[in-house]
Amino acid sequence: MTEQAKPNEQAEDSKQDNSSAQQHNNHADTVELSGEQAIISKLETELTQAQAKLAEQQDVMLRVKAEADNARRRASQDVEKAHKFALEKFAGDLLPVVDNLERALAFINRDDDAFTGIIEGVELTMKSFLDTVAKYGVQQIDPQGQPFNPDQHQAMTIQPSADVPPNTVTFVMQKGYELNGRLLRPAMVGVSKVPE
Repeated sequence: MTEQAKPNEQAEDSKQDNSSAQQHNNHADTVELSGEQAIISKLETELTQAQAKLAEQQDVMLRVKAEADNARRRASQDVEKAHKFALEKFAGDLLPVVDNLERALAFINRDDDAFTGIIEGVELTMKSFLDTVAKYGVQQIDPQGQPFNPDQHQAMTIQPSADVPPNTVTFVMQKGYELNGRLLRPAMVGVSKVPE
């Protein structure tokens, strides 16, 4: 029996050796696989970092593009305003000329035939002058009979009146002017109020 036991023992020893060799091979495969997993893990980390950096750079690029668009738009608006309002000081300096022509027409005796030629000449000069400045965007504000507008009118006096509604311009002391919609000078006016 001992001889029979020996072959069984040898078979078991051989199985153990095979099993041990298989475990060793499996362990080697696991170590090999773990090395590949480490490389994959490292590559995945690098990919995630690269994607985060790409997203950050895209965000920066969008912000820079938006800032450039804003700067371009602001520059365009500034150029447009410069063209539109370049004459503002010059136009403001011309307003007393129109005021003087209007005063001349207001104080001249229209009943005297001797002044007819002068009246026509001053009227034509004033009309020509207003037409010329209108070509450059200067518009006259004559609010006679209109509701008082504090954005365009300067109230010089307030008088009770039953003839017109309250806050109506009853007379114009000096006409106002605007350049391309921007106020150059407010109209100086008298305004009505409810009589007491």
